[in-house]
Amino acid sequence: MPNSKSQQEFSPPREALVVRRLGDPTVAPGEETSPFAAVFGDHPVPELSSPTAVRVRVAATSLNFATFLQVQGKYQERPSLPFVPGSDYAGVVDAVGPGVRGLHPGDRVCSFAGLGSFADFIVAEEKQLFLVPDGCDLVAAGALPVAFGTSHLALVHRAKLKAGQVLLVLGAAGGVGVSAVQIGKVCGAVVIAVARGIEKLQYLKSIGADHVIDSSKDNVIGSAKSFLKARGLTGADVLYDPVGGKLTQDSLKLLNWAAQILVIGFASGDVPIIRANIALVKNWTIHGLYWGSYLTHQPRVLIDSLNELLLWLSKGLITVQISDRYRLAEAHLAFAALRDRKAVGKVMIIMGSSAKSRL
Repeated sequence: MPNSKSQQEFSPPREALVVRRLGDPTVAPGEETSPFAAVFGDHPVPELSSPTAVRVRVAATSLNFATFLQVQGKYQERPSLPFVPGSDYAGVVDAVGPGVRGLHPGDRVCSFAGLGSFADFIVAEEKQLFLVPDGCDLVAAGALPVAFGTSHLALVHRAKLKAGQVLLVLGAAGGVGVSAVQIGKVCGAVVIAVARGIEKLQYLKSIGADHVIDSSKDNVIGSAKSFLKARGLTGADVLYDPVGGKLTQDSLKLLNWAAQILVIGFASGDVPIIRANIALVKNWTIHGLYWGSYLTHQPRVLIDSLNELLLWLSKGLITVQISDRYRLAEAHLAFAALRDRKAVGKVMIIMGSSAKSRL
C-alpha cells in the first residue's frame, strides 16, 4: 500500500450494503428473499490502490433508477456477485496517496462510480473527484453527478437547447426530470413538465416550469396544445424522455419539424418504437444518451459538464431537491420510494454519523 496522509483513524466494522444475489431491492436485509447481506459486516476499509488514489469517507449517496435495475440484474451492465451498489456520492477526503497534489484530508468532494458508494468509504483516483464549492450543501452535491449530469449533457451538449425553444419533459418530478426542468430554464427554454399528482406539479411550477400536466388525470396532448396555442407556439422543439411507453408515443404528436428527441431511459418498463419514416418526414434527430459512457469515450466533456454544474449550484442557478433521506439500513425503504414514484426529486442514503444528524 502506498504511503498515505490520513485525516483520522477509522474503526471497523465498516458500514456497507452488499448485494449477495440478484433480486428485489425493496425487500429488507435479513429477510430470506432479500438480495442484500447484513448492512454491518466484516468489510475492510479499502486501501489506496495507487499513488494518485484518494479515500473518501462517504457522507451521502444517491439512489438512481439504474441502481434499482442493477440490483435486479436488469441493467445493461451486470457486475459479478457479490458487489456494493451505488454511483454518485459526496463526502470528505480521508486519505490521499503520495502522488496526489490537488486534494487534502478534510476537503469536501463529490464524484460517481460504477459501483461501491453504498459504503462508509470509497477509493477513487484524484482526477475522478470534484471539489464541492464553499456554501454548497454536501448532500446536494452527492445527488448532482448522475441526474444533473445526464440532463446537462443531453440538453446543453447534445440538443444545444436555445433560449425560446420549447422543451417537453416527461417524468418531470423524478431525479433526472427535475434536473431537466431546471437546466431548461437556465438555458432560457419554455418548459412543459409532465408528472403525476398535485404535489409534484406544484413543485415543478415552483422551480420554473411554464406549464405542468398531470398525466394521471389530464389529456396530455390536449393540455399541451392549449398552452402552446395560447403562447403562439407551434409545438415542442426538444423532447426529454426518461419514461418511454405510451407517453412517449403520445408526445411525438407534439413535436415540431426538426425537433430533437432525447432518449434517457424507460422508467415505464416499455421501450417505445419511433418509426423511422416519421422521423424522416419530420426531420427529427433522435439522441440516445447513456451518460456513463462519456467517461470512456469523451471524459473531458463529462468533466467540463460537472464543473459547470457545480458552478451553477454555487451560484444558486440550480437547486437539488432532496425528497427523502434514509440510513443505509433503510435502503430497502429508499428503493421502495423510488419504485412507487413517491419521490419529488432525489432519494438519498445518508451514511454513518451523518445519518443520525440527518444532515
